[in-house]
Amino acid sequence: MRRLETERMILRPYAQEDLDGFYACVSDPEVVRYEPYRPMSPDEAQQALKARLDSEEFWALERKADGQYVGNLYLGRREFQSLELGYVLVREYWGKGYAREACQTMIGEAFRQGAHRIYAECDSQNQASWRLLERLGMVREAQLRRNVFFWTDKQSLPLWKDTYVYALLNPEEGAGRL
Repeated sequence: MRRLETERMILRPYAQEDLDGFYACVSDPEVVRYEPYRPMSPDEAQQALKARLDSEEFWALERKADGQYVGNLYLGRREFQSLELGYVLVREYWGKGYAREACQTMIGEAFRQGAHRIYAECDSQNQASWRLLERLGMVREAQLRRNVFFWTDKQSLPLWKDTYVYALLNPEEGAGRL
């Protein structure tokens, strides 16, 4: 499962040529607003891209029409045949259905390959993200209250955040199966 195609995109491993698009994405403060990292410098983006080049969990999203870098999809292996889904898109491509298209394709392929459960966690304030998860058919299983912080205030006190947890079970396994 190292290359998938959708109607408008190619989902593939990262390449060094993705650096400019990747940097445009991860250096944008609005794009990384809910991420556990600050906007990246060119050197930080290069290091983060290098890690993605060696990872089977990160996928580059490329627009078929012109080869443009659209964003990043993450599908990380977890215990009990579960996978964690994540995504970050270049702001220019928000609201155009690219994330939904990529996620639907990836979820379908993961279930065909035997995944039992796919879940995602998102900041409760990130309405666009949790609405996408709901459009994908995922169910909100939990709201974890003030369970995580990425930053501190001027007094070095944690800036706690709530997390929503969404999940989808493999429909081929049947309801009620233990």
